[in-house]
Amino acid sequence: MSAPTRARTERRDVSRRRFLGYLVAAPTLVVAAEVGRQHLFAPPGASAAAIPSPPQVADAYDLLDAVRDSSRPTSALIRVEVNRDGTVSFQLPRSDNGQGIITSTAMIIAEEMDLDPDQVTVTLADSRPELVFNQLTGGSSTTFSTYTPIRVAAAIAKGRLLDAAAALLQQDVGTLTSRAGLITGAGGSAIPFGELTEAAAVDATRSVEVVLKPREEFTVIGTDRRNAQARDIVTGRKQFIADMKIPDALPTVICRGPNLNCAPVSVANADEVRSMPGVTDVVECATGVAVRAHTYGQAVDGANALRVRWDAGTVEGENDESVLQKVRAAELPLAVPSVPGETVEGDFTFYFRSSSALETNTAIADVRDGRCEIWTSLKIPITVQHDIAEQLGLPVNAVTIHIVPGGGSFGRRLFGDAAKEAAEISQKLGKPVKLIWSRADDSRQGRVHPMATSRIRAVVAGESVVSFEQRHTGVSCDFGHGFGDAVTAAAAKAPLGQVSVAEAIWELTQATPYDFGAQTRVLNEVDMRFNTGSMRNVYSPDVCTARDLIVDRIAEKMGKDSYEFRREFLRNDAMRAVLDKVAEEGDWGRSMPDGTAQGIGFHVEYKGFAACLVEIDCRPQTVDREVRQARTGPRVTKAVFAVDGGLVINPLGFKAQIMGGINDAIAMTLTSSLHLVDGHFLEASWDNYFYTRQWNTPLDLQVHLVDNGRPEPGGAGEFGVAPTCGAIANAYARATGRVPDHFPILHHEPLPFEPYPTEPPVPPSPTNGLDFVR
Repeated sequence: MSAPTRARTERRDVSRRRFLGYLVAAPTLVVAAEVGRQHLFAPPGASAAAIPSPPQVADAYDLLDAVRDSSRPTSALIRVEVNRDGTVSFQLPRSDNGQGIITSTAMIIAEEMDLDPDQVTVTLADSRPELVFNQLTGGSSTTFSTYTPIRVAAAIAKGRLLDAAAALLQQDVGTLTSRAGLITGAGGSAIPFGELTEAAAVDATRSVEVVLKPREEFTVIGTDRRNAQARDIVTGRKQFIADMKIPDALPTVICRGPNLNCAPVSVANADEVRSMPGVTDVVECATGVAVRAHTYGQAVDGANALRVRWDAGTVEGENDESVLQKVRAAELPLAVPSVPGETVEGDFTFYFRSSSALETNTAIADVRDGRCEIWTSLKIPITVQHDIAEQLGLPVNAVTIHIVPGGGSFGRRLFGDAAKEAAEISQKLGKPVKLIWSRADDSRQGRVHPMATSRIRAVVAGESVVSFEQRHTGVSCDFGHGFGDAVTAAAAKAPLGQVSVAEAIWELTQATPYDFGAQTRVLNEVDMRFNTGSMRNVYSPDVCTARDLIVDRIAEKMGKDSYEFRREFLRNDAMRAVLDKVAEEGDWGRSMPDGTAQGIGFHVEYKGFAACLVEIDCRPQTVDREVRQARTGPRVTKAVFAVDGGLVINPLGFKAQIMGGINDAIAMTLTSSLHLVDGHFLEASWDNYFYTRQWNTPLDLQVHLVDNGRPEPGGAGEFGVAPTCGAIANAYARATGRVPDHFPILHHEPLPFEPYPTEPPVPPSPTNGLDFVR
């Protein structure tokens, strides 16, 4: 079907404004930026087809605004340096865990300085407490918050180099051109950047104004570029933390108890384990018993051989149903009474999901001689630096945290669990350790996406939705990591502090994109002592799934097509453009066999709009197919995604993030969850956690970028998940005739649990219970 065309919204280009930055006193050219307040995000005109809804907090000021505004006071501490060899260096105070921000940052600098991105070296900065809020990697905020400061610094550097070249060549600066690190003047005279770095340097720091390059002159930003680390990753040359060679840092694992968060009470055979081949040390720590050995396998064997008596942990005796009962008891009432024939309602349950990243939780620590040095992948290192200093009894400046590129995060690396454990163990042993969590550690004792319920009631009157209420209730999400600094981290851990932070995150991220009259979105959480975290944006996937299912039910009640209904009630044309794109590219409404169906989902967040159309196959021959030691079930055969994410720095990297989010959404909606039984989680790895596998991925996957002419980037990392979850849920309902009420849909079909065998075999004993080491 052909989608209606839309009027292009007027661009609000800030590129010709003057920005302030600093030339920093240094032997070579060093530049920093200071940025004043920019335009708030304001979506264009609202839909007139429905009862307008009051403005929502996230429409005018969302989490991205909060992160950028908090980082502005220390932007001048982030510097671009031009080296004597003509290259440009930049230490990015963020954490790259595969999302590609090293690559996109190099592109931003290269664009403003007329360089090739290969001439720009971007590394990750160590923890820098003086940056306060400006070393937080989360909420898809990195490019949004650093885009202008980095450009300003790069533009000043280029201008200063041109001035220096004009002086040396004795030519007017207006006659000079710059390309690929070479400044060319009249008559073919040319000077490379490297020969100008000292001439362009200044003796005293001073402020400078600059005008940024207009978007129409971009030649790097907006072009496809492969991840700078891609070749090293696929060829095995990339150094993850477990690959790093730090002198005397031997592999270390922790024998962890059977229940969640249980601690050791006593160890019966520590001396025996110390005498095992390769084992150097055995020591108790807060979360278990650590074994250090010459090889990882020897450390695992030692941990498996330990006989430990454990305490009960934090959730002894709890299971899925008992936790769900507590969540249900905390649900807040819906305000509008249910009226037969006029209300559409839904009640949905979302089970625990693992935050285990591809690279398991790993950290190297060396605590000796009154100092601590850490190597790890952290998204909020300043908070962890303060926590470790307090834990070890050291001043903060005695703790150094080196940020190493990681292998996945999705919220997991907001927490410094492994770094704190490694620091504790190293201090007790007086030796460096390389702590490696097993996959089972991450699944059973690591961070989880909280169990939650979402209840919705909508009142329908004729052709209008009069009100739309959503009550989201769950196990509390841990925001104890704060917003990048030690103060907010401490505040979040204080009594009632967690509630305040959660409410702030909720209001700054959640918005309903439809004109549904009077709307309320209310969050309530209960603290159940679980290890939780913001996996793939903790609220949005569940909130969007529940909302999209109800939106389809409202459309059905009104006798309208799902796509046409959404198009009518979306709040502005920019949103409709994204929805139109998936409907057009996905051939919405095409004839499909029984047992298969299409579904649509839509979401707004991080200054962007995203829509997804999926096709699902729920026919018996697909659902019942057998794959050895696998969960099959329904298969998403097609996914078409459209997103308006503002200015896209690297389209190839942006699309890759969306693709990853789509696969996450398939897992979260259909197959992947943790089963809690008597205080412990059963799943221990991806073979029984059932993340999306090849047999469940779409045969046809498309990502389309919709350019609405906005001058700034939005967020990318979270876009792929929420609308895909909603689309899959709706497609499943249409294909089967059953509206799912719990997610993942296959949660209540667990495979039989078998403890992992050890090598060599160790018979079970009453003192260590189930083997949870592997």
